Amino acid sequence: MSNQSIESQLLSHEVEISSDLPFRKWLYAWLLDPHIEGNHQKSIDHWIGLLIVANLFALVFEHVPAIFEPNQVWFHYFDVISVLIFTIEYAVRFYLAPEDEEFKKHRFARARYATSPFAIIDLVAILPFFLQAFISIDLRFLRFLRLLRILKLFRVLIPAYKEFVQANKGRTFRQKMHALVFPSEYGGELHHMFDTFIVIWVIISVLAVIFESVHSIHYLLNLEFLILDAIAVSIFTVEYCLRLYCCVEEPGYQRAVAGRLKLAKSTSSIIDLLAIAPFFLEVFLHHLFDLRFMRVFRLLRLLKLTRYTGATQSLSKVVAREWPVMAASAFIMLLLVVMTASLGYLFEHEAQPEKFENIPQSIYWAVITLASVGYGDISPVTPAGRAMTIVLALIGIGIFAIPAALLSSAFSDQLKMDREALVNKLYEMLADGNIDESEAEYIKHEAKRLHLSDEEVRVLIEKAKRERELMDDVSVLPLHKIASNTDHTIEHFKHLLGQVRQLSLLTDQDKFHAAVDSSERLTETDKKLWTLIALQQSASNER
Repeated sequence: MSNQSIESQLLSHEVEISSDLPFRKWLYAWLLDPHIEGNHQKSIDHWIGLLIVANLFALVFEHVPAIFEPNQVWFHYFDVISVLIFTIEYAVRFYLAPEDEEFKKHRFARARYATSPFAIIDLVAILPFFLQAFISIDLRFLRFLRLLRILKLFRVLIPAYKEFVQANKGRTFRQKMHALVFPSEYGGELHHMFDTFIVIWVIISVLAVIFESVHSIHYLLNLEFLILDAIAVSIFTVEYCLRLYCCVEEPGYQRAVAGRLKLAKSTSSIIDLLAIAPFFLEVFLHHLFDLRFMRVFRLLRLLKLTRYTGATQSLSKVVAREWPVMAASAFIMLLLVVMTASLGYLFEHEAQPEKFENIPQSIYWAVITLASVGYGDISPVTPAGRAMTIVLALIGIGIFAIPAALLSSAFSDQLKMDREALVNKLYEMLADGNIDESEAEYIKHEAKRLHLSDEEVRVLIEKAKRERELMDDVSVLPLHKIASNTDHTIEHFKHLLGQVRQLSLLTDQDKFHAAVDSSERLTETDKKLWTLIALQQSASNER
């Protein structure tokens, strides 16, 4: 694989579509052709999918009179805009059907498209809106028909499912579930959709918990919140069980019982369990204990998102590496807090017994003083207490800033180390001048985890190429590097021997031997070697 093809495989470039094409071919290439990287096909599917989900939420809120009745005009406008967009999409797909590989082989391509399952789904999504203009339709029945718009998502799901089935042909059910839940070469687009589905439900459930705490909203949507929480818990429970079931296919978890126990004890699995535990505890133990306070722990579902970002992995490495230094600074901060609280109690107890009642109560004041927060709800009034506060506040600026500075510096160093590791990996991959699909997927995954743009990846590739070129130039390598590789040793020896031969041709032999004999700068063996090379070169020239 050439360097140019390597970059084209790893990086996204601006699509080049000839403007000389017929208008219909040109429009299809820009909007709907799934085989052209960089066109608008994926963006259109993405935004249409979001609009479908937004329509689903609109239908839910329309069943809440307190929300729908004051805003029914806006709901109507949203429905009109949605139908307009879906209609344009249907019309464009109908017009461009003769360019689609699936339909262009038929004589009546547009008729074939109109009778295809996807086209019928697209038509059903907009037909109720137009029918109400000619036929008297009950509004409740119309809302039900609009719910069918969710079927448009199958346009994206079905191709991903077919790809998944093809990639996992001949594999067991557990292996297929592993490919769906865990990252692997068999997951494909369906695995990414599964991850996106879980992320969306995490965000929805957390937002529901937040809005549920608002009394006015909770009063209006109490039933909807209960249903949504039950659905979210069901989804997260199925995900948790699937991970435990198929984790034995993951390296390091192969044993049936020990492997599953190992996964269950991992941080990510504990987070998954905490995300669903409050719901089941409240359902089964509510008659024994008042467990309503546990609802707030549903916010722990937000931690599930840490599985889908590389930033938390980098932060974990940073904390583990810098833990000794951070522990030392934490110990110093603890000493300062205890000493500050004790001095505050000593100086201010008599003047303010209700605020500095004891040392534990003074710890709150000590922390906000050393952290330079200073809420002002507790403040010293005695001269000694105020003088001590000034000194401690100045000390706290430096002491409490140490952990933040450590984390910031270490996090930056970790990102740099990860990027250097990616460069080294790129160098290894480029050593044979070929990058296979698995290596390309690894590079894309690492670039996404390290938040690298296409331009930054391109720079790293160029850096790896330059280092590879330097490795190809053996003469610039240190001798111990050359000696570690037999091929490099031979090439370097040939290079040095050629230079000696050139010297023997360009040098005056009589002056050379006179200089060597007078200074004794060469050994007898060196002299014989030089003479032998010179004689061979002279004989070669005479021939």
